[in-house]
Amino acid sequence: MKVKYFEDTDTAYIELLDKPVFETREISENILIDVDEKGNLVSMTIEHAKENARLWEFSYQEIPHRETA
Repeated sequence: MKVKYFEDTDTAYIELLDKPVFETREISENILIDVDEKGNLVSMTIEHAKENARLWEFSYQEIPHRETA
């Protein structure tokens, strides 16, 4: 996964898969998603990212798998 932030346009681009984009879909006025030919999510663009995605709070945390009894 790659996350890119473009400060000049306040746009966040989140690439989930390194695959060709088949179609871009508008989810809302400020959110676009790219899907592959099977409809799987490839990437997402968030306009006005600081306001719409609270980008200043971005963090990553990996949660270890727990074994259940």
